[in-house]
Parts: sequence; C-alpha cells; structure tokens
Amino acid sequence: MLASRRFWRSFGIGSSVVLLLFVVISPFYWIFTGSVKTPPEIISRAPTLFPRTFTLQHYVKLFASSDFPTYLLNSTLVALLTMAITVVIASLAAYSLYRLRYPGRNFIFRIILLTYAFPAILLLIPVYGMLTRLHLIDTLWALVIVNVTFASPFAVWMLQAFFRGIPKELEDAAALDGAGRLQTMLRVMLPLAAPGIASIAIYAYLSSWTEYVFASILIISDVHRTVPVGLAGILGQYQVDWGLLLAGATVTTLPVLLLFGLVGRNFVEGLMGGAVK
Repeated sequence: MLASRRFWRSFGIGSSVVLLLFVVISPFYWIFTGSVKTPPEIISRAPTLFPRTFTLQHYVKLFASSDFPTYLLNSTLVALLTMAITVVIASLAAYSLYRLRYPGRNFIFRIILLTYAFPAILLLIPVYGMLTRLHLIDTLWALVIVNVTFASPFAVWMLQAFFRGIPKELEDAAALDGAGRLQTMLRVMLPLAAPGIASIAIYAYLSSWTEYVFASILIISDVHRTVPVGLAGILGQYQVDWGLLLAGATVTTLPVLLLFGLVGRNFVEGLMGGAVK
C-alpha cells in the first residue's frame, strides 16, 4: 500500500514537471521553428510540428532589410547601462540601510518599499515632464534613468538578506586592518554577497530588455527605438510578416537565454537566499 502511494505520488510529480516543461518550452520551440519555415508553411491552416523546409530568408531580411540591428544595439546599450548603474546604486544603498546606523534609516527603507505600492504607469506623465525639462526625450539615457528608477528599489530589498547575513565581526576585523567603509564594502561585503549581486544584475537587465511602455512613449525617432518597440512596429495595420516577426523574436530571446546559461544558477541562489535568510 505504501509503495503504491509512493508510486502514484512520484508519477503525479513527474507528470506535473513534464507538463510544466511543455508549457514553458513549447512557445520557444514554436517561435524558433516558425522562423525557419517558408511563408506559405507559416500561414498554412494545417500547422506542422517539424518544418517541412528550412530557410534563413527571414533572418537575412531581418538584418539586411530592416532596422532591427539598430534596435538590438539600442536595447543592449540600455540594458547593460541599467544593469551596471543599478548594481552600483543598490549595493551602496543596501550597505547603507542594512549595515550602518543613522537617524532616518528606517524611514528611508519604508519609502523605498512604498514605491511599489503605485503602478508604474501612474508616473508616466510626471516622468515625461521631468525628462522634457532635462532635454532627455528621445534619448537612450531617458530609458536608462527610468529603468534604474524602477529596478533599484527591488534590488535594494533583495540585497538586505545577504548583507544582514554577513557577520559583523568581518567588518570589525577589516576596520582593525585599517580598511575604510568603502574598502570594507568592496573587499568584504560584495564578494560574500555575490549571489545577490548576480540576482539584481539579471533582474535589472531583464526588466530593461523587456520594457515597452516607457520606451514607446519616451522614444520618438526610429534610430533610438529598442527591440520591444521595434518588434511591435513589424505588426502592420493590414498584414503581418510572420516570418520576420518570428525571426526577430528568436534573436531577442537569445541574449536572455545566454545570460541565464552563464549566471542563472546564481540568480536562483540569490532568490532562494533572499527568501530564506
């Protein structure tokens, strides 16, 4: 009886995992296989699980006859700048909030958490007005500022578990060796909080890479568009080039998959560490 229960429990867990993998992987498989099909096969009423033909014409058109390379370069620059600036700001802020003692520290922490009580779309008009006065509309820096603004609070909150979990004695030992606050943070705290740093870096990169609303409003010219806005422009009013769209979607997912392949383990460890510590 007990063996039967274990069998059905294992069978249920295994079936759930397989179903989850199918739900997660099948869209990516459909996008990739569709990008190498000919246009008649893509729009055929009878869908094909495996491509009957193999063609790279959509990728050639994507990079040779469209502005997608410009969109890709813009998204990469915005995402990398957002990631770097967010890591620096969040590390300094988290170290200040969770390792130092000064008046108003708890109030600042509550203000940071309060930023997530309001939908980001409510700030669209104030942010647009502020960036207009700074003459940053239709620039990549406008997107970097917006993305850092929305990514930093969560990044600071995520780092709290890692900084609070580092023994105070390590800082005291560094101080006895003559290290200042900045040296202690750079040489002691940040290496020990590496999984958390990797987590916020990935989070900042992904949130910037996929951001659409502010990018569609703050950017006017085609030369400064990012990938999400550029892909949306492929959707014509009367017809859609599905091959071109699927090729663009495939290329767009590659940096994300590559990033997770390199540091995805640290991202999972960071999320688990932030939830447990």
